[in-house]
Amino acid sequence: MPTDPGFLTRRRFLHSSIGFAAAGAISAALPFSLAAAPVSQSLSFPTNFWWGTATASYQVEGAWNEDGKGESIWDRFSHTPGKIKNNDNGDVACDHYHRYTEDVRIMQALQMKSYRFSIAWPRIQPNGSGKPNPKGLDFYSRLVDQLLAAKIRPFATLYHWDLPQKLEDTGGWPNRDTAQRFADYADIMMSALGDRVNSWMIFNEPWVFTTLGYLLGNHAPGRTDLDAYLRATHVVNLAQGMAFRVMKGVRPKATVGTAFSMTPMEPASSSKADREAAERAHLWQNVWFLEPAINGKYPDAFVGLKPEMLGVQPGDMEKVRAPLDFIGINNYFRQMVTATRLGGLNLNPISKIFPADVKLGGDTGPKTDMGWEVYPHGLYEIVMRITKDYKKPVIEITENGCAYGDAPGKNGIDTDMRRIAYYRGYLRELAQAIKHGADVRGYHAWSLMDNFEWAEGYSKRFGLVYVDFKTQKRTVKESGKWYAKVAASNALPAAEKKAAAAG
Repeated sequence: MPTDPGFLTRRRFLHSSIGFAAAGAISAALPFSLAAAPVSQSLSFPTNFWWGTATASYQVEGAWNEDGKGESIWDRFSHTPGKIKNNDNGDVACDHYHRYTEDVRIMQALQMKSYRFSIAWPRIQPNGSGKPNPKGLDFYSRLVDQLLAAKIRPFATLYHWDLPQKLEDTGGWPNRDTAQRFADYADIMMSALGDRVNSWMIFNEPWVFTTLGYLLGNHAPGRTDLDAYLRATHVVNLAQGMAFRVMKGVRPKATVGTAFSMTPMEPASSSKADREAAERAHLWQNVWFLEPAINGKYPDAFVGLKPEMLGVQPGDMEKVRAPLDFIGINNYFRQMVTATRLGGLNLNPISKIFPADVKLGGDTGPKTDMGWEVYPHGLYEIVMRITKDYKKPVIEITENGCAYGDAPGKNGIDTDMRRIAYYRGYLRELAQAIKHGADVRGYHAWSLMDNFEWAEGYSKRFGLVYVDFKTQKRTVKESGKWYAKVAASNALPAAEKKAAAAG
């Protein structure tokens, strides 16, 4: 498995030039208290703000072949030698499938009001079509009931990358029929859970799973085909529009959106060419799956791209429309863009239609264990850009977080101060965006707990809760305790506000 800085992982996709119970009882069971949380009204958040955490099915559930679940593309990919660091896989992961009750209790003790989780499609339809698997539906029904009993909003994502392998065998996302299969799946889930789950995401990061899965091959299903990639982006847009209408047809009052990977694109210089290249990068990487949904058209991101290259058929641009109730934003870093491609990198197939360089981040801030620059202002920038361009839509921060390798010491405490500093900075910037007019309704830290980090396996830890993957013991990190205080007070504590201003 390549481990050099240029190797693309779950979100490190742009290191290359292509661009890329009762609450009191539960709290007593955990070794921390929320009693002394100082409040700073100057950095408070809106009333009824959704404080939450996020996970994804393949990253936490395990039970990969239990109770009738079918094989996913990530099961196949991770079982292929050399694809995942240390040849790790998600067969067990955090064993959330069997330990979800414990995990919900932890969320409740952390004062969470929202839990963003995803549904494993092959757990519902093992082959990607046909009648649903009752045991799969039962698992998610029990999870939702546990969340509601804990007064936590179930915030469900229909698709977080685990396509049924049987559908990939018949063409995967480049195959137009997959859009209809996905709409059928959306119908099943909305009919099964829509009486209790009101908030939904159709996709998680469609740009990432299409680009890394079909263009670069660093993620499942591991294909490297420009033509297939372009078709996949269109089929996913079709699926988004079709699923939206199906879901609204079943539950008209449901709130439906999608979680998009978004990052500010900064020109490497003040030159006109670099500024134009940065705008094209924004159109491709940030809104390629948003602009069709909202405005029924593809943005002008590429040079020489024709509709037939995407597989567009008559009537398709009406089908892709989906007036999303909210826009989910996943943000981790910024990108630097130059119009001049660097030597030796022109062989990448996307360079035929995207002649520019997009590089991960700048060098003004410290780096996380993923090599990503800590750049809190980037969250402000992208939230304000989307607020301006899409006429002040409802926004939820559906992912934001950092990887650090801290672990509990001999005293059992995981003192991960860098993660606290990270969240402090990003939440400060989010508060500023809200103050300046952005309609942000919630924030979901990535992640509730350490988990399977895609191509990085278990080598990178994003959790507010430390997981010993040998014993499955959960330990709340200091950052988790800090985040619980923020959620309980609905504000950054006064002392943290001063530290944030100084930093």
